Amino acid sequence: MVCSLLMWILFGAISGAIANLIVNKKSEGCLFNAFIGITGSVIGGFVFKLLGGEGTDGYNLYSMLVSIVGAIILLGIINWAKRK
Repeated sequence: MVCSLLMWILFGAISGAIANLIVNKKSEGCLFNAFIGITGSVIGGFVFKLLGGEGTDGYNLYSMLVSIVGAIILLGIINWAKRK
């Protein structure tokens, strides 16, 4: 259980860092990246399921792509809200 939780945090940190580099051209820190990546997994899974695909289903490249897409959506919303 603890190992699985740590793996999801690491997975989220990696996908959040990649999304941050794509959107903001810089990394914001490990905790922020983990939060963005984990939340992005939830958002990405929801969006992909709405479009008829599959959500995250483990530690693989497809799940990483879903997480990154969701994190990019989340970062876009955050950046939009900051500008307002």
